[in-house]
Amino acid sequence: MKNRWMNAKWLGLITLLAVFASGCGKNHLSTLKPAGEVGQEQFNLMLLSIVIMLLVVAVVSVVFTIAVIKSRRKNLGEEFEPKDVAGNHTLEVIWTAIPILLLIILAVPTIYLTFKQADTQAMENEDGGVNSEETVINVTANQYWWEFEYPNEEVVTSQELVVPTDKKVYFNLKATDVKHSFWVPAAGGKLDTNVDGINSFYLTFDEDKAEDSNRLFYGKCAELCGPSHALMDFKVKALPEEEYDQWLADMKNIEEPVQASADDAAEGQEIFNNSCIGCHAVTPTGTGAQGPNLTNFGDRDLIAGFMEHNEENLVNWIKDPESYKPDNKMTGQYDLTDEEINAVAAYLMELKVEEGAGDVETLRESAEEGAEGSEEESSESEEGGN
Repeated sequence: MKNRWMNAKWLGLITLLAVFASGCGKNHLSTLKPAGEVGQEQFNLMLLSIVIMLLVVAVVSVVFTIAVIKSRRKNLGEEFEPKDVAGNHTLEVIWTAIPILLLIILAVPTIYLTFKQADTQAMENEDGGVNSEETVINVTANQYWWEFEYPNEEVVTSQELVVPTDKKVYFNLKATDVKHSFWVPAAGGKLDTNVDGINSFYLTFDEDKAEDSNRLFYGKCAELCGPSHALMDFKVKALPEEEYDQWLADMKNIEEPVQASADDAAEGQEIFNNSCIGCHAVTPTGTGAQGPNLTNFGDRDLIAGFMEHNEENLVNWIKDPESYKPDNKMTGQYDLTDEEINAVAAYLMELKVEEGAGDVETLRESAEEGAEGSEEESSESEEGGN
């Protein structure tokens, strides 16, 4: 009997620890460690609701305990009859007003933040186009990968989202096949990507929090979208604005595909151009490709969004993508020998962006010209209307 009690006690303790441990998280993938303004506001709202809940539980528990202790028969006697308080208007007002008051306390900041965080007017200019003075990213969700387009700079990449810190980053979200959901837990709440419309919102990434997390955050698909839903991950690199601008300039500087240097990579490039180029782009332009953009594939940290980035994993992925991401659209689209796959993998690992090759000043001048052009068009439209 004693052993059973001890086993039950240890089981209860382990269960309790597991419940508390499930709430722990790392900086790059936790809603409990917000990394920006939006995430912090939502975290504060969550704390407010928890405080209200605990207050209600505490008050009810205290009142219940006092009632149980004071109302014991040995204290009041067998003949005691409790006072009938049915129809007591004072009590009815009190226990009706308190829940209403608590709901108002919770509702006011909830409604305020809902409208505040849904305000994306700044991402559009007066003509309804993209505001060149803001950071705007078009996100396209596919089974089971992500495409990221920077419309102001005409740069397209995939799987690894790069954002500036300490400023609002506006997102336009859509899907090409089924409903997905875009979620960067440390930065803020999730939002659906629909096939028949565009959802927009903004996030911010705090510079200090990004530095603490080695400038890395993880993103997830938060909507069940098929057999490989759990593997539809992406990474977010949060860079200081200067480094972010340099990255964009480096990407925009690539006008022709990187030429392979090693012999096996050169052979792989030829095979790639004959077999893979129909689905995968290797220059950072053009949206709506059937497969992820591979311009900076060699610089990435993950393969297929979740595998360690090395040539062995890349070879295994190309050989049998179905075993890693079931129901993916790459399966069965090519027929390559092991030697050809090794050569293609060698080529893909050489697809790197030369750091510092792009001209940041030219990039910024283009943005300024775009802003001035939008203002001129708006002025002409107004004059024409008058």
